[in-house]
Amino acid sequence: MRGRRRAVIRLAWLLVFIAAATVAALLFPVPAVDALQQYFTTTRWGPTVFVLGYAVLTLSPVPKNVLSIGAGVVFGFAGGIGVVVAAALLGATAAFWLGRWLGREAVETFTGARVEKLDQVLRRRGFAAVIGVRLVPVLPFTAINYLAGLTSVPWWPYLAGTALGILPGTVSYVTLGAFGMQFGWQVQAAAAALGLLTLAGLFVAVRRRRKGAWNV
Repeated sequence: MRGRRRAVIRLAWLLVFIAAATVAALLFPVPAVDALQQYFTTTRWGPTVFVLGYAVLTLSPVPKNVLSIGAGVVFGFAGGIGVVVAAALLGATAAFWLGRWLGREAVETFTGARVEKLDQVLRRRGFAAVIGVRLVPVLPFTAINYLAGLTSVPWWPYLAGTALGILPGTVSYVTLGAFGMQFGWQVQAAAAALGLLTLAGLFVAVRRRRKGAWNV
């Protein structure tokens, strides 16, 4: 009984944290794009501040794609990709461990054998599973971070799968920001890539579901 109570309390703290992070992100005033660009490009610690701010925002369910586009506007193509990947991995790691520390015990306590098969699959194929969900740009980045922490996916496969899985979408969104005003071939290619990634991810998900790929 004491263990169940502790699991509930920890899960409640996780939900409270996510709710508080969401409210804080929504209430935070957004400066003008020109002001942000001037600050981040003229200040020595600008990229570091951007990475930390982006990482903190990934703890709340606010749209991250807008931030990735903004990174392209502020830092350009190559610089934007660098700061977005660094920030996304930092935020994804923080959310993963928050989910693991505060929510995993509740999953084990209240689901038990019902998710044991899924846990076994994720222990063995966590890397592939993470890449699969990350390749679909429309899937919520923050929710995946926390949910991965609730599962048995090991951290290293999760981190590696995240790094590889977010790269195509990151390149596409940063391209939209870096070259958006020109609307040249780069923007058209980025938009096409986002559409193809979404369709490919949905196709793989449906195919796995039909074949019962998650069965042990």
